[in-house]
Amino acid sequence: MSLSAVSAAVPSPEPGGSLGEAAEQAGNAAGWVEENWSTWLNTGLRIVLIAAVAIVLRHLIRRALTKFIDRMNRSAQAVQATPLGSLLVNAERRRQRSEAIGSVLRSVASFLIMGTAALMILGAFQINLAPLLASAGVAGVALGFGARNLVTDFLSGVFMILEDQYGVGDQIDAGVASGEVIEVGLRVTKLRGENGAIWYVRNGEVKRIGNLSQGWSTAGVDVQVLPTEDLEKVRAAITGAAEEMAKEEPWSERLWGPVEVLGLDAVLLESMTVRVSAKTMPGQAVGVERELRWRIKVALDAAGIAMVAGTPEQAPQADPTAGMAAPSAYASATSPQSLAATPIPPPTTAK
Repeated sequence: MSLSAVSAAVPSPEPGGSLGEAAEQAGNAAGWVEENWSTWLNTGLRIVLIAAVAIVLRHLIRRALTKFIDRMNRSAQAVQATPLGSLLVNAERRRQRSEAIGSVLRSVASFLIMGTAALMILGAFQINLAPLLASAGVAGVALGFGARNLVTDFLSGVFMILEDQYGVGDQIDAGVASGEVIEVGLRVTKLRGENGAIWYVRNGEVKRIGNLSQGWSTAGVDVQVLPTEDLEKVRAAITGAAEEMAKEEPWSERLWGPVEVLGLDAVLLESMTVRVSAKTMPGQAVGVERELRWRIKVALDAAGIAMVAGTPEQAPQADPTAGMAAPSAYASATSPQSLAATPIPPPTTAK
């Protein structure tokens, strides 16, 4: 068979075969890309713009909050350097309060900005956010029920700091514990008790706060003397001791008002109580009371006035008959019980 015959027997490729299909698919892909490249470019630029604006806005807001907190701390330090600064501002308390507020504000700002940016980016991808938001809401409710104590502590700490209920250096009574505040946190407050113990009090457990370091304190002393003493003489002795105390350091600074003799607080057969009160610097009432008692005792002794100490309550005397047994009915030979228990004598036989 010749070469021409073989070539005539092999069929030629038909038009529209595999090469034609590939060319058609390539053309369709190129057309689809040409139709949608503008949408892709628009979406990509939109995502980049959203991310860039969110990052820049977050940086600017956090920087502004940091500068604002630093300015508050500098103003507190400037006031602290003045002669009356120690009475008006506690630098460490102001610093911790401002740092806590700044941390909360920065965290809230970051969460709002980045969360909004994430939702906008998902919206740019044409993603339906309704199921996502519904799922997030359900998850948030479940998390809130599971960590309700943590959320309660955090919210209570935020409001305590914002309202300036107490700060570092304050003497407070938190109900569950009392002492000097050494650290204020968003979840836990640290207190140092009178015996040196450090108490960690959860902010959510605090139902009431008694701050003994805000405004002013009151020192009260009860003086007990015999009811036969001259009250005017007692008043003069107490007033003289108080005036001398108010002229000496450091009591002249700790006393914020004159020592007042309020009068008789109680009159009994064995004693009478004279009430003495004074307005003092916050947190200094205990020291003023001790010094005032000392000076009043010395003044009364010098004036020949005897003080009456509180007599302890006498314990009730024991009943001497408490250990004795109750009288028995068988103790009397003529009682019906004794007669009934007497054995019957045997009968006698006469001979």
